Amino acid sequence: MTLKMLPIALALALCPMISGAEQTTASAATASSNDWAAWGGTVAFRLNENLLHSMGISIQGRTGMLPSDTARLTDGLKARQAHGSELFALRESGSLQFRAERGSFVGFLGGSLQSRGGYELTIKDGSTIPLVDFRLRPNAKDPMQLDVVSGDGKVWFYIDKLMYELVRDNHVLAIYTADMRVAPALAKRSGHPEMANSPIGDLEILSQVARQGGGGAKDARGTLGTTHYHGEQVVGQAPGVVYQADLFMQNISVSRMRASGTTGPGGSGKVVFAPSSTLKNNVNSGTAATTVSGQGALGTSSALWTAWIPWHGKFSGTFAPYNNDQHPFLIWNMYRINADGSIEQIARSGVKHAWLTTNQGCASGENFDSHILGRSCGDTYSTGNNDANQDLSFRSEIIPATGQWGRCHSLFDPGCVGSNTNSFPADDNYVRRMVVNEAQLGTAGASYMFDSWYLARQDINIYNSMATVTGTPTYSAGNWTFGGVGNFKLGSVTDRWVEGLPANTVAQNSELAVAEGHTKVAVRAVDLGNGQTTYHYAVHNLDFSRAVTAGAEPNLDVLSNKGFDQFRIALPAGVSVLGNHFSDGDLDSSNDWTFSSAGGYLTWTAPSGASLDWGSLYSFSVTTDSAPVAGNSELKPATAGLQSSFTVPILIPGGGDIIFQDGFETP
Repeated sequence: MTLKMLPIALALALCPMISGAEQTTASAATASSNDWAAWGGTVAFRLNENLLHSMGISIQGRTGMLPSDTARLTDGLKARQAHGSELFALRESGSLQFRAERGSFVGFLGGSLQSRGGYELTIKDGSTIPLVDFRLRPNAKDPMQLDVVSGDGKVWFYIDKLMYELVRDNHVLAIYTADMRVAPALAKRSGHPEMANSPIGDLEILSQVARQGGGGAKDARGTLGTTHYHGEQVVGQAPGVVYQADLFMQNISVSRMRASGTTGPGGSGKVVFAPSSTLKNNVNSGTAATTVSGQGALGTSSALWTAWIPWHGKFSGTFAPYNNDQHPFLIWNMYRINADGSIEQIARSGVKHAWLTTNQGCASGENFDSHILGRSCGDTYSTGNNDANQDLSFRSEIIPATGQWGRCHSLFDPGCVGSNTNSFPADDNYVRRMVVNEAQLGTAGASYMFDSWYLARQDINIYNSMATVTGTPTYSAGNWTFGGVGNFKLGSVTDRWVEGLPANTVAQNSELAVAEGHTKVAVRAVDLGNGQTTYHYAVHNLDFSRAVTAGAEPNLDVLSNKGFDQFRIALPAGVSVLGNHFSDGDLDSSNDWTFSSAGGYLTWTAPSGASLDWGSLYSFSVTTDSAPVAGNSELKPATAGLQSSFTVPILIPGGGDIIFQDGFETP
């Protein structure tokens, strides 16, 4: 049997029968009529050699690697396939047993899959680890985890955070992606114990189902009767009672993924971090209940009837309810709170396109489609998945307040032909990943926060779809980590920034909420003594954009989605400005906003063509000889429109009547 024979015909032929391979499987489990078995197929690795090198490990040799165009079991399906990976065959001399429920994979039972070929790794001490003909074996403690085992039975890596689906009428077990992590034994052997459990790559496993057991039928209960999309009438309820979309962030962890030229604090290198972000759909079905515990009001949805959220991979077809390939988007960012109390956003990711949901923990009947997130269903996009170039594009392609993607002339469809003609874009010096300048890490007296957001179309509450965690960037043994991750909290980073203040500081955090999106304007006013106050303003553009578009979905073209290009507050007569500072979070002074204290205003203006766009926070600081009073700030959109500016309440320097004069005030 050759790999060129793998697609549909082979998968169909193998399904109902029990193969001879199962007779030789290395499994302690006893097969039952409800067990499933898979054998053969392919495994594709995308190892992060940057991280391996940081551990003193190199790939000495590769054996049995297949051509990149080798046939795969998902060929012909509009399903995600790993790009930029190294492909190996899986032998048909053993099988992997697993369980299924409601038409979905739910965990491994035993057995193993063995590769044809693999890697030889060299440690810095000159010793080697032979991973040729390695085995993928279920972990004894976790049915959703596989160990990567060498010929001598040692576990050097393990695999978790699986994104999976049974396809071709249950003839193929498709694990589209999973994180590959450093096992403790390898971390110790390499002399880098701090790297234990760190992601080191990701992989795809496509295997033929040789025996189907029980649980293969899709759970149709969720598809009976009417659909449950946002805005649709709830059957049996009064007219106007509708389903509403409300997606929650549930958990965040952070890992260093790659680095370039790093030497430690104050260095000139760059570090890439990515999150593992777990989400959960609203749990409500007519009665308010907590979706994410310990989060106060944000942990419970105001939507009493949970809407399904479409989860279709890009260019996979045209689907209800928007007649396109609608899916959520994910971004993440890092912030530094300086010793003086100011906050800076020191790193921003591109946009991750979600493409499948594993629907963990669903309410009864809601796990019926891996491309629809049902009520109470959860899912995780892991670090390896979030670091994959084939899923990352630019924020400039998204209208964030409406959750629409301009796929026409996007990174993946530059010619606007309606298909993915650039499925694996170039690495672009990490430009679509979240890159942190090493010089901005390890700053004395600073603390750090990391946030991650999901954008779902028609989501009624963006603040429970985002969350922050705290952590500490640490350099040790040549590697950066974001350690001590904890203190998970739903909401925006400015919500957190204005809490727990020193005795000499007062704060305010105000929201601009309009049809074009949301923005938070926050301030910490720090009493320096001697009648002087420093005002640290943070303008956080969450999802505001004044979009300019062409065409229509599914081939919408987003020509522009700019945010704001001016921020100002009133400066009362007689108040002296003693100093000012601006930060957009990068180290490039040529794009900094200019400052003026003329005309009765403190004004920061963007250089030509620049703007404060969605998902970004800019910091504006000024020191005056006056104490804070209630007042207003103004934000001017970079793109002309019906409303030329927006007023947002905020603390400002006192000293007389505070009014806005003629300028670009709201009509």
